[in-house]
Amino acid sequence: MESIHREIDELSERRVELWHELSDGYDASVQAEVRRIEERLEELWEEQRQLRADLRWGDRQRIIARARAEERLERHAA
Repeated sequence: MESIHREIDELSERRVELWHELSDGYDASVQAEVRRIEERLEELWEEQRQLRADLRWGDRQRIIARARAEERLERHAA
């Protein structure tokens, strides 16, 4: 979690720098770098959300397996 936060902070700072550069005038290479950074930030935020969910509720696959087992038990009991 710590490394994700650190990378998000670093990329966010770099993105701000690039936006300042773009405010001086359009540069296709700078715009492309901003786009790459934003894509990576999206990936990191998703990774962080998944990690938090795993820490809070447990592994997703185990939760699904447990729910399916409970459904089977309920069907057999009825």
